[in-house]
Amino acid sequence: MTDQVKLSPDSAKDRPAERETFDVVIVGAGFGGLAALHKFRDELGYSVRLIEAASGAGGVWYWNGYPGARCDVESLQYALAFSPELTQEWSWTERFSAQPEILAYVNHVVERFDMARDMRLDTRVTSASYDETSANWIIKTDRGDQYDARYVIMATGPLSTPYMPAWPGLDDFKGEIHHTGLWPHEPVDLSDKRVAIVGTGSSGVQAATAVSQEAEHLFVFQRTPHHIVPATNRPLDGDEQNAVKARYPELYANWTSSPAGMSWRSLPTDDPVVTGDKSALEVGDEERQATFERAWNYGGTTLHRSFNDLLIDERASQYANEFIAGKIATLVKDPETAALLVPTQYYGTKRLILETGYYEIFNQPNVTLVDAKSDPIECLTAKGIRTGSTDYDVDVIIFATGYDALTGSLNRIDIRGRDGMTLADAWRDGPQSHLGIMVSGFPNIFLISGPQSPSALANVIVANEQQVNWVSDAVRYLDDHDIPAMEPETEAQAKWVEEVNARGMASIYTKGANWYWGANINGKSPSFLCFINFADYKAACDEIASTHYSGFVLADAKQSA
Repeated sequence: MTDQVKLSPDSAKDRPAERETFDVVIVGAGFGGLAALHKFRDELGYSVRLIEAASGAGGVWYWNGYPGARCDVESLQYALAFSPELTQEWSWTERFSAQPEILAYVNHVVERFDMARDMRLDTRVTSASYDETSANWIIKTDRGDQYDARYVIMATGPLSTPYMPAWPGLDDFKGEIHHTGLWPHEPVDLSDKRVAIVGTGSSGVQAATAVSQEAEHLFVFQRTPHHIVPATNRPLDGDEQNAVKARYPELYANWTSSPAGMSWRSLPTDDPVVTGDKSALEVGDEERQATFERAWNYGGTTLHRSFNDLLIDERASQYANEFIAGKIATLVKDPETAALLVPTQYYGTKRLILETGYYEIFNQPNVTLVDAKSDPIECLTAKGIRTGSTDYDVDVIIFATGYDALTGSLNRIDIRGRDGMTLADAWRDGPQSHLGIMVSGFPNIFLISGPQSPSALANVIVANEQQVNWVSDAVRYLDDHDIPAMEPETEAQAKWVEEVNARGMASIYTKGANWYWGANINGKSPSFLCFINFADYKAACDEIASTHYSGFVLADAKQSA
């Protein structure tokens, strides 16, 4: 990881250090942290302190303000549900919301529920240590604060630690450097400039589409072509929103019992675009093509669900590949460029990306696609980027190189459980957790969107609230029964990790290198990081809670050692 100081804005504010005791300390002010704050403070009456490194709430939506940043979950389903009034009073303007609108929604939630009074911004947690005698956690920050708390909620986010390969010459470049995951909050003028975007994942695709409209010239450095499909974004009218709001409790119940934590239809009255109940192998070429075509035209992640085996069977996945290749050939005029944009890995191996005019930018004379696989980046120079064959002189470099997913932010905090064991040491050979929520040897510290939870393979807000509700029920159970400490049994944890890996191996996700495996970070121990199928996950969590937390040690701190 490169020096983050160069990339992140200086947003520190002066305030005196605090030394206080709370029932609950929450780390992170993304959607998971805000849901936890409301649950523990407003619903359960606990004393709470929320700590956030940024200058405002929003998590990734605070930092990801790059041009074109937009959500890939439909707006009507990408919202907090803890308040019935909130679900009715907020209205979205587009099917897929842009970053400024999502951040406005976050700020509305913070103000609406008076959350700021219990938040400390511009404050980074540096350590969290478990005191076995008192069964309390001691949390310290870079501002000199010390908080003692019975419970800690780590809502640090699955995609919150930007990653950038350490290319030689990074400090030699004389122009501007930005990372999509640490975008400045002051305006960045790209007009009449030569710009390089390195990376063509979701943020790279979105940024390239927007930047191509203002830059003098844009160089898109692509190492691996991705599966990119239309978002088919559009304005949302009042009637459509009211139809969802009128049935919100029913629809939300459907989302929480679905594999992805969402539906792929905007209106509850829509006829199914695709039924998704057939194998791509059991239909003829004409029916398969027609089904893919309907999904493509409707947009969003509908293509994922056009057949029931695209993310399981390699041959079925290849049919989707061939369909997308055909679409690229019709959208990109230059055959050589079109061929470079065609993904070669199985459909679904990497995250599906939604676009709005991305392929068409390569028909513009001011956009050049650079094949960084056959001609890799060697270094940065004072004037730009050098590959094996060419020097690209640019004014601005935008790194869209992704994140140290799921474990990155947690491993950057010195978290110490029993006997001083660090979380980094416990995870040296890959993360181990139970439900993606707790780790053996680390009592009373709970993870939201942790490794081995559904996390990025589900609607993250729905998944976050489900986990917050499970954690709050567990905490209330501990307090109602005067039980000071809770942590996973090592055997139950091992079985959970085995289940997560087995599901991964049975899917298309493990048929190639991706961040679901941690394969985007050199030296990161390989382990499948996401539980596949949110509905199954929720059922497993509910079953454990109904059996008074079987698979967990509920005991005095010393007795459970």
